[in-house]
Formats: sequence, C-alpha cells, structure tokens
Amino acid sequence: MIDNVQNNEKTNEIIYLDNFNQAFEKTKEKLTEALKSTPKHIRPYTSHLAKAQGKLIRAASLLACAVNGEGRINEEAVYAAVGVELLHLATLVHDDVIDDAGTRRGISTLNKEYDRKTAVICGDYLLCLALEQGKNLKQRDIELNNYMTQICLGELRQHENNFNFMLSPIKYFRIIKGKTAALFEASFFAGAVLSDEDKKNYHIYSKMGNYLGMIFQLIDDCIDFEVDEGVAKKPVHSDFEQGVITMPMIHALSHDEKLAEMRKKGELNSKAIIDSVRRYGSIFYTKGIAKRYYNKALKYLSLIGISEEKANRIKAIFDKAYNGLTGKK
Repeated sequence: MIDNVQNNEKTNEIIYLDNFNQAFEKTKEKLTEALKSTPKHIRPYTSHLAKAQGKLIRAASLLACAVNGEGRINEEAVYAAVGVELLHLATLVHDDVIDDAGTRRGISTLNKEYDRKTAVICGDYLLCLALEQGKNLKQRDIELNNYMTQICLGELRQHENNFNFMLSPIKYFRIIKGKTAALFEASFFAGAVLSDEDKKNYHIYSKMGNYLGMIFQLIDDCIDFEVDEGVAKKPVHSDFEQGVITMPMIHALSHDEKLAEMRKKGELNSKAIIDSVRRYGSIFYTKGIAKRYYNKALKYLSLIGISEEKANRIKAIFDKAYNGLTGKK
C-alpha cells in the first residue's frame, strides 16, 4: 500500500489503493488516528469516541461508489470517507446532548461521561475536523456544503415538530430527507466523482444515496420498537419520550381511534403507542415503504454500466440497511 501524501502533493499524481478492502481498512486507521491525535486538552474526549466507531456504513458507501473500472480506489476517497464519518459523528454528539442520551454505540455518551457543554464544543470540533479532511482532496467537483446545510435544516425541522402528533407523512419525509438521507447522498455523490465516473451518472448515484438514507431511517424507526437496548446499542422505545415522531407512530395514530382520542386529551403514553404500533401493523407498513425505496435504488443501480463486483458491493450496502440490525426482512 502506498501511503505518501506529501509525494502525492508534489507530483500531483493520483495514488490508487488496490481494492475496496484496502481502502476501508485505511479509512478505519485514518479515522482512529484523527480522533486520537487531537490536541492534548481535547484528546480524552475524542479518544473516548474512538472506542466505538460504528459500522461506518457512510464511509463504506462512499468507497464502494469510488471503485473505478480497474477495481481500484483513488486514495483521496479515504480522506473523503473519514470526513463524512467525522461529520456524522459530530451530528450524533449534538443529538445526544439534545436528547440527553446516556449511551451510543454501546458506550456512554460524551454528555454523560463528562458534561453537556463539553459535548457541544467537542461536536463543533469534530465538524471542523471533518472539514479539514478536504485539504487532502484535489477533486474540486466535490462540494459538500449544500449537504451539510440540508442536514442542519432537517435536524431543525425535526426539533420544531417534536411532540407534533399531527405530523403528516409528507413533512416526515422532508425531515428525514435532510437529517439522514442528505449525508448518504453526499457519500454516493463524492464516491462517484472520485471514481472518474461519467458526469451524466452523478445524479443517479445521488438518487441511490438518497434512497439508501430513506431506507436507513425508516428501518431505524422500526428498530426502536423491535429490539432491546443490548442489540441496538442505544436507548430504545425512546423516540416517543424524546418527542420524535416516526413513521410507525404516524401510521398508528392515523388508524387507532382510541390513540387519536388520547392524543386530543393529552394522555398519550409510550405503552399505548407501542401497543398500537404492533396492533395495526405499523412496522410492516413502514418496512413496506422502505422496500419501495429499496426497489427504486436497485432499478437505478441497473442503469449505470459498472462491473458486477462493484454493483454487488453497492447492493450489499442496501441489503444491510434494509435488513437492519436484526437481519430480518
């Protein structure tokens, strides 16, 4: 493996990694390095976050899309992937502060391990660290600022609609298109640009990334009702408690007259929501929507002329998102 960024900068030569696995391993190394080599006064906090990096599905998405016709990956994709994961981590740190969450990815959150102010500042620092990864990119077609704006707007819309039990499906989709799907869309787009893909296919990759994000959030909504905290590695049955309105809730509220009456009287509670979601098949309904996005994504995947190996790797990411943590369809 060649790992000489300085030489790359001097010669302006594109350095390629041999395959996806090599690039993914290097991404994990660089992400850990970025979190553990921070200035001394912030290192305890970022090192704590490095203990649990998650599944890196956004990084994997970017790298899978970045594979070129020879099966190799531009080394710059590694830094883009690290930037995407740092940006995602920054949003999680801020989310945990807002939700006062105690655990994330099986470890205590920064706001619980230390305090809320420290967590907020660390989240800001991670955002800056994510942007710094851009200095390793020579490919100027990658512009992520717009996606970052969408993420912030999505989070703000969700906050504005907390405990809005009249939230419509259209507004729900608008929220998750920003807060979740935008970063997946950015990952697919950046990967396409770094793969030397034909520019006419950029919008196809972006669409697939958007669909992946929608699938991911819809299935995550279901997981909150389906598994225990040991499997999810984060609090479950917590969306209602935090006032976050999800598709299973929207479906149950629209079908259960008793639930609707409780809403009018201000008597809704977590148990009533869970019972109604199960009684009216709201999980099945939500997964049906995710399945439609899944089918759309595969249709788009068939439109681009890529190798079978690359197509299978991208499809595997959609499979993983759709199957969720439980591995069930």
